[in-house]
Amino acid sequence: MAELGLNEHHQNEVINYMRFARSKRGLRLKTVDSCFQDLKESRLVEETFTIDEVSEVLSGLQAVVHSEVESELINTAYTNVLLLRQLFAQAEKWYLKLQTDISELENRELLEQVAEFEKAEITSSNKKPILDITKPKLAPLNEGGTAELLNKEILRLQEENEKLKSRLKTIEIQATNALDEKSKLEKALQDLQLDQGNQKDFIKAQDLSNLENTVTALKSEFQKTLNDKTENQKSLEENLATAKHDLLRVQEQLHMAEKELEKKFQQTAAYRNMKEILTKKNDQIKDLRKRLAQYEPED
Repeated sequence: MAELGLNEHHQNEVINYMRFARSKRGLRLKTVDSCFQDLKESRLVEETFTIDEVSEVLSGLQAVVHSEVESELINTAYTNVLLLRQLFAQAEKWYLKLQTDISELENRELLEQVAEFEKAEITSSNKKPILDITKPKLAPLNEGGTAELLNKEILRLQEENEKLKSRLKTIEIQATNALDEKSKLEKALQDLQLDQGNQKDFIKAQDLSNLENTVTALKSEFQKTLNDKTENQKSLEENLATAKHDLLRVQEQLHMAEKELEKKFQQTAAYRNMKEILTKKNDQIKDLRKRLAQYEPED
């Protein structure tokens, strides 16, 4: 038997469509034959006809046959559109985009191959016993199945991704507030040290010891506050790292789901922008640490 280069299931579907088209073609040919038969029975009752009468008869027959052929061609085109609609609808459920090559429809070699396939199928079907087989109907496209499960998983991963984005935004705000507070404390220390340097030339010797003790106590308190802020900052950084890992995991899951459907999904630009912002924030924190280190008293 001639083959069309399709698997068994799809080839059977093609055979079913060809049987349908063949039956419709046979009915239309019978209609055309009946037009000629009606003409013979209704108009060809005399032995002789004039040229005008023959022309009138042929014109009437032409109009009837033209109408029948045109109706069949239109119906065939609409039928093909409905067939393509079924295929495209099923493909869209899997996020696929099918393409057609209209030029291949006039490929004489392929058309002859289809004709040979139809002849072989007719010969084969005539040899086989006729069985009453009820073909299963296509499953409704809107009902559950693997596609619906994958869609639900994608929606779940997208919701989790949005939650992680919101969490990252909250942590970023907390980190920004911590940096602002650290900047205020640093400025207060600078003002205190500057004020101390200006007052050393004017205060009395007996008050110098008290002032130094006060400065030491303030430094100790500031150091304690700074340590607390550092611990809080480390916690925020750990939360940022954990959130990044969670986001990467979700991105990987999304990528796997996309790979099963169309192998198209890629990492979102929003994540890369957020990662770049976090990297800048970390660089700012490192820079602030270096600047704070410049103000630490030497032992």
